[in-house]
Amino acid sequence: MTPANALPMRAEVAPADCWDLTSLFADDGQWEAAFREWEPRLEEYARFRGRLGDGAATLLACIELDIELDRVGERLGTYAFLKHSEDLGEGRYQEMLARYQSAAARAGEAASFIRPELLALPEETLQGYLADPRLAPHRLTLERLLRWRPHTLSPSEERLLAMQAEMAQTANQVFARLNDVDLRFGTVENEHGERVEVSHAGFSALLQSPRRELRRAAFETHYEQYDGHRNVLAAALAGSVHRDVYYARARNFPSALAAALFPDRIPDTVYENLIDSVRRHLPALHRYYEVRRRKMGLKDIHHYDTYVPILADLSVRHPWDEAVETVLAALAPLGDEYLDVLRNGLEGGWCDRYENRGKRSGAFSSGSFDGDPYILMNYREEVLDHVFTLAHEAGHSMHSYYSARHQPYQYYQYTIFVAEVASTFNEQLLARHLMDRADDDRQRAYLVNRQIDAMRATIFRQTMFAEFEKIIHDLAERHEPLSVDRFRLVYGELLDAYFGPRFAIDEALSLECFRIPHFYHAFYVYKYATGLSAAIALADRVAGGGQVELDDYLGFLKGGCAKDPLDLLRDAGVDMERPEPVDAALDHFGRLVDELDRLI
Repeated sequence: MTPANALPMRAEVAPADCWDLTSLFADDGQWEAAFREWEPRLEEYARFRGRLGDGAATLLACIELDIELDRVGERLGTYAFLKHSEDLGEGRYQEMLARYQSAAARAGEAASFIRPELLALPEETLQGYLADPRLAPHRLTLERLLRWRPHTLSPSEERLLAMQAEMAQTANQVFARLNDVDLRFGTVENEHGERVEVSHAGFSALLQSPRRELRRAAFETHYEQYDGHRNVLAAALAGSVHRDVYYARARNFPSALAAALFPDRIPDTVYENLIDSVRRHLPALHRYYEVRRRKMGLKDIHHYDTYVPILADLSVRHPWDEAVETVLAALAPLGDEYLDVLRNGLEGGWCDRYENRGKRSGAFSSGSFDGDPYILMNYREEVLDHVFTLAHEAGHSMHSYYSARHQPYQYYQYTIFVAEVASTFNEQLLARHLMDRADDDRQRAYLVNRQIDAMRATIFRQTMFAEFEKIIHDLAERHEPLSVDRFRLVYGELLDAYFGPRFAIDEALSLECFRIPHFYHAFYVYKYATGLSAAIALADRVAGGGQVELDDYLGFLKGGCAKDPLDLLRDAGVDMERPEPVDAALDHFGRLVDELDRLI
């Protein structure tokens, strides 16, 4: 039997529902011509090898070449990645992306001499470069480079590390191809007696079904595939962890975590304070699960009971056009310019809207200096979270838009640490907009429930993920084996702590540690939690303030990486080196739980 919601092939998707990539290249042929012109130019790096001490003019020429080639490479890589994301099984774009990645690895190899050669120069020479007015546009770049002196190897060693770039992606690619292309999750029977596919996006929708039997069936069907491939997935995850540990040791960092935090100048205490704050507030999370169990009339509560709205009968469909209008109305405090640009993007060609066979799962924003800030969605109009996802990715895209237009190329690429502030800030404004317009207590309770679940997913859940990443990297650094059973044991202990003593944890849930894509790009997820905490504080400030507060926030969006992340946030009005923003966000969570209990 053909499932009722069988996914269309990419060629069957309406053009109006697809992104328009012509801001990057008109077509594949134009990409090919640009690639053939760019690739041979990578040899131009060689003319600067051994000459960076010749004077400021030579160094400037090298830096300008590096920026020029990197900028063209970004454009080529973005197009290839986005075309590949449309259908991960399409061989033509697998090859296109692989060709770019191979060339990008060679570019890294060709340029790998720059850092060690500069850092080997006498201090007097380096200070002279920092003071030279011709290099003033690149002074911050040079200052940041000098921080890497203790972690930079000899030119030959740097070349060897650069040559490993493609090989180092093997674990990630194995996971992505298995998870997004090869795994088939089967079908379940929905509320209407139809067989529906348990795809990645479909799984999220099924977990929000008011029918518990359907939620449980979707959960069990989904995790059967991960159980059947647990050994391959454990090997891929272990390979990713060992890669991180290897590069940290090679560069003389005390740990993989320290290596990950170093580029953004994030102290270890930010990571540790986050975990400590969340651990202290776990009783509020456990109280919420008990409220949810009671209000849903359940004898016991399982993971598949935590995504459906408690007041499931109030679910509302949000067609794409309506979702766009809702998001724009919610973001009104950000001013007319912000809204006009975003409207034109969402109604134009920024967004690839719906799921198709082979399309990359989840959602993302992909901004670049020379192209539009594109958004990939797998939008389902029956899933309220997808409206919030649209607001979230729009925050990323507008961050890219403002940064690219107010910073030079070398300073426009904001770090992930601040990226998650811009995205979750938008979610906060959307939540406030919807709750303020609730017609009655039940509708408000529905939205409060959603806001609680968003904070649970973004602060509590991502912090649990961050703990898992820290623990498994610590194990590898102590030379302890990373097996299927060890991964599941560690993850199971965290599930027990975070879900609490009255939560019924299915054995299959420990397999979740193999299906989270971010685990294959470690030490990213904590930024979701710190980002939302900062966003709550900044949304309060902008919504309750005036032009000064708005200008501070827009200045943050325009800042790119012209300052360090913590300094950008301090300028916007929040200090993330202190525990107060996270504690305040979690106190707010506790108040929402109390309100939900009162409302229903």
